[in-house]
Parts: sequence; C-alpha cells; structure tokens
Amino acid sequence: MNNLRKRTALFFEGNGEYRKTGHYIDIFLISLIMINVVAIVLESIASLAHQYKHEFLMLELGSVIIFAIEYLLRLWSCVERAEYKNLNCGNFQRRLKYLLSPLALIDLVAILPTILMMFITFDLRFLRVLRLLRVFKLTRYSRAMQLLLQSFRDESSSLLAAFFIMAVVLILASCGIYLIEHDIQPDKFGSIPAAMWWAMATLTTVGYGDVVPVTPLGRFFGGVITLLSMGMVAIPTGLLASSFSEQLRKRRIMFSDAVHECLHDGKLDDAQLEHLENLRCKLGLSKQEANKAIKSQLSARTKNLYCRHCGERQD
Repeated sequence: MNNLRKRTALFFEGNGEYRKTGHYIDIFLISLIMINVVAIVLESIASLAHQYKHEFLMLELGSVIIFAIEYLLRLWSCVERAEYKNLNCGNFQRRLKYLLSPLALIDLVAILPTILMMFITFDLRFLRVLRLLRVFKLTRYSRAMQLLLQSFRDESSSLLAAFFIMAVVLILASCGIYLIEHDIQPDKFGSIPAAMWWAMATLTTVGYGDVVPVTPLGRFFGGVITLLSMGMVAIPTGLLASSFSEQLRKRRIMFSDAVHECLHDGKLDDAQLEHLENLRCKLGLSKQEANKAIKSQLSARTKNLYCRHCGERQD
C-alpha cells in the first residue's frame, strides 16, 4: 500500500519515471479546466443554457468527478511528498496541513460549489461565479504562476505597506474632493463614501469620466491626485517585478549549484542527468536555460583543469 501511495505521489508530481505521464495528465487537466471556463461563460447565455442544458450538466458532472478523484488521490498520497514526509507528526496531521495549503484549497473550491448544489439551493449567477474560480487550478500546473505566487508571499509585508499608503491617500483624496465639490455637485460628491468612487478611479489612473470635478480648485486638486497616483500604482508593480526577477535568479543559481555538485568527477551519468531534469522541471526552468547552465559549469571546470599560460593539465 505504501509503495502504491508513493507511486501515486510521484505520478502527480511528475517526477522520475512518471515525468512524461504526469506531463500528459497536466495537459489533460489544463484542457479540462479551460473547457469548463468556456462552458460556464457560454452557459450565462440564456438561449444556449436552455438548448444545451443536458450537455452542460454532463460536462459539469464529469469534470467534478475527475477533479474530485484528483483531489482525493492527492490528499491520500501527500504524506509521501518530501515537504510532508519529513514532518515529525502522524499522517493525519500531515494531511491536515496539506488540506490548509493554498493549492489544496483551490482544488477544493473547484469541486465544492457543485457538491453544495445538491444540498443547498443556489442563485445560478452566484454559482456560476463560484465555478469560475476553477480557473485558479491552473496555478498548480503552471510553474510561472507558482513563481508569481511565491513573489507575492515574499513581498507580502512590502505590498501590505504599499496598499496601506494607498488606502490613506484614497481617504485623503475623498475627503479633499468632498470639501471642494459637495456644494456644487451634491448628487455626485454628496458624501465622502460617494466621493471615494472618483478617488478610486483617479488613483488607479482609470478615469472613467462619469464623475469629474467642475470647479477650478477641484480640477487642480484632481490633477495633483492624478500625478500622485502614477507613483502610487508603480510601487506594487515595481515590487512584484523585482521579486519575480529575484525568484528566477535564485532558481537559476540553485540549478547551477546542483550541476556543479554533480560534476565532481568531471562527467554526468544517466542518474545525474535524470536528477537534473527532475530539478529543472521542479524549478520551472526551460531546457535552454538548463543546457546553458550545464555548459557553463563544464566550461568553468575545463578552464580550471588546464593552465591558462602553458595549456598543460593541472593535477
């Protein structure tokens, strides 16, 4: 049983001999998620929903069954994964920790609305929105999305600080435009909460144009807020961009270090190549990047083996 559970974990992780099979399963699940998203969008059209009601229902039930089987198998086999196997606790605690992980919660959201529909009466529009959250399952199969999520986690404190500053500026902008414009436009700036719509549209540089100041002072104040908002929006964007770049750099260094360790005898055997390929897939690096790192390490080792002056091999 333990051997079967271990093989199941390797199968879903796409490691070792199951790498190709796991890749094909990922492609199948990604395709199924995209088909579901398209179907949910088309189902919002009343004529199509009525005409293809049976087909939409069969697709939904079939998808939920597949996603539920995947969820249960991942839950059963998670205790064999390295990050949970090394925990000093029982299998129940390991599975509980996995259940509370972000990717497991996303998997649960993918099947929960349809299961709840069997017991609770839902507004179809609300149910449709919940089912659209299924698209977040793509984060499990996309290394780039996982890299972005890691960037969010690493910069969470800085992002919270940036959003706090933006919230303060939002309140100040709302209060300022309310004081300036509420006597002239009581229907649009009659209260601070009503003025927040204009402040939000201005701070995000969207500028819908449905609510605008008309007094000279109000327009001047709006211009100042617009100029200020350009820098405010750039703060979280810059943080995420730098963190994303740093994550890529760390992963490339990690792979280069692994290549360096494998080249201790000057060559790579089949087992080492398999290990590096698994690491490449885990880190989300392209084959081109991996080959470049291997060639770089081989070149560096060759330079160290031979004297750069006389060209003779050094012991």
